[in-house]
Formats: sequence, structure tokens, C-alpha cells
Amino acid sequence: MNRSAHAAASTARARQPLRAAVIGSPIGHSKSPALHRAAYRLLGFDCSYEAIEVLPEDLQSFVSQVRTADGWRGLSVTMPHKAAMVDLVDQVSGHAAALGVLNTVTVDGAGGDRVLTGHNTDVAGIVGALRHGGVRVPPETAVILGGGGTAAAALAALQELGATRVTVFVRSPERAAPLEVLGRSLGLGVAVRGWNDAVEGLRHADVAISTLPPHGADSLAREVSCAPEALAGVQPVLLDVAYDPWPSPLADVWQARGGAIVPGLEMLIYQAVEQVRLFSGGAFTDDLPVLKVMCDAVGAPSR
Repeated sequence: MNRSAHAAASTARARQPLRAAVIGSPIGHSKSPALHRAAYRLLGFDCSYEAIEVLPEDLQSFVSQVRTADGWRGLSVTMPHKAAMVDLVDQVSGHAAALGVLNTVTVDGAGGDRVLTGHNTDVAGIVGALRHGGVRVPPETAVILGGGGTAAAALAALQELGATRVTVFVRSPERAAPLEVLGRSLGLGVAVRGWNDAVEGLRHADVAISTLPPHGADSLAREVSCAPEALAGVQPVLLDVAYDPWPSPLADVWQARGGAIVPGLEMLIYQAVEQVRLFSGGAFTDDLPVLKVMCDAVGAPSR
């Protein structure tokens, strides 16, 4: 290639449009594109953002494509890839390193020097959503439903909010031992209980976080609705991370029993603020304008 042709090719690469995406399966319901695009417009950050369906068996090949294609700035990672992606990035930072799960990947460098770094902004998302929802700090009695990757982030979030003990309710307690280990590393006392005890556990919770997928807590909601006792906590707060459909049956029952509910959409918004900060290279320091346009984009109450 002669000098002029090489210069032209270099210029074309330099002008390669920036891109980011949310990946997962299923992904059609995701509101992440609306959130990110609204923030990018506000910030003047010239980057596209789309939702891409990636099946588990295709994840490794997709990441390989990200490594070789020009323009990638980052990935939002949702179920079922939050744990598997840890082994496919070059390094992990902050909460992602401690928890062993990530929901964000930044792409830096060019050509063969690209570096993929994993982050976990779910923790910030949960903390922000619960604070906005009026959770009592520190929570005295904290409950988590489910034992997957988001449950790990919920543990870290509750620790940041000042909790000292957390009870985790799962269908297979023997598979949730890693959460007890994680709890000890965070300075938390974690008790894992079977699903049959969840109704009683919820009744006494100050704060409960359901990390289950859509409809994953529907049977539990029916049990709670049939229980004769009301919620015993003082202004108990439920964060249900599943935001579509909303309200979930569990959220409906919780509110009917006198509790406060925090939509999973709130968590999505707060964690997306941190993703935009990472993807844009720290293009803002004041979160409020970004929060406002994101809320407007998805019909959430304005800040």
C-alpha cells in the first residue's frame, strides 16, 4: 500500500463510528437503548447503541468479533451472560472482581491492542434505586430472593447501605454456598434458606430485593396474598429487578399489604448512568441532567 492509500485507510479508521450495545437473551424487551440514546444526545456523545440477541453458545464468537471490529466503546451485559462474560474479558475492576459477575464491558485501544475490561454497575444501580425509593438506612432485616449474579450485586449493595445480616431465599440452597462465602468477604452475615420459608422471611423484612427473572416470583406472590398476616416491617421496601411486565404480581401484593415498591426500572436507570459515564470517558460529573433525560425517555417519574 502506498503512502497516500495508507493515510486514507488510517483516516477512515479514525472516523469509524463509535458503537455500543446491550447483549443478552431474550433482549427484545430491553429499555437500555432508550436510556443510552437519550443520554448520548444530551452529552453530544456520537455513539450508536442497539440491542443484540446473543445466545449462550454464540457469546464467545460475538466477543471475538468485538475485539476485531472497529468502533466498539462498550457492552451492557444482561442475562444470561453476566457470569460467563467474566472469563472472556482481559481484566475486571471494582465490584466485578469481588463478585465474579459483570454487567458492563468497556473496550479500549485499537487493532490488536484492544483491552476489554469488565465492570459491575448493578451495585450502584441497586443502591441508587433503594435510596431514591426511601429505604431505611441501615436496613435491619434484609432479604434477597434468588441466588444468581444479580443476587451477588444485591449483597454488595446492601453492604454499602449498612446492612450487617442478609437472608437469601433460593429454591436450591446447596447451590447458593458461594453467596455465603461472598457475604463473609464483604463482612456480611449471610443465611441461605429454602424457598418454603420465603413468605415468613418477607413478612419481617425492612427491605427485600427480588433478583428473579420476570414471573419468577409469581407463585410466591400468590402465597403472600393468601397469608393472613400483614407485613411486619416498618415501611418495608421491595425492589423487584424484573421491570417487564410491571407491576409484577409480587409488587402488587407487596403494595396491597402496605409496603413500598421500587420498580426494577429504577435500578436499570441508575446503573445505566454509570455505564454512560464509562462508555463516554467520563463526559459528565453532574448526574441529575442525565437522570432526567433517561427518566423522560422511558416514562419514569422525573427527578
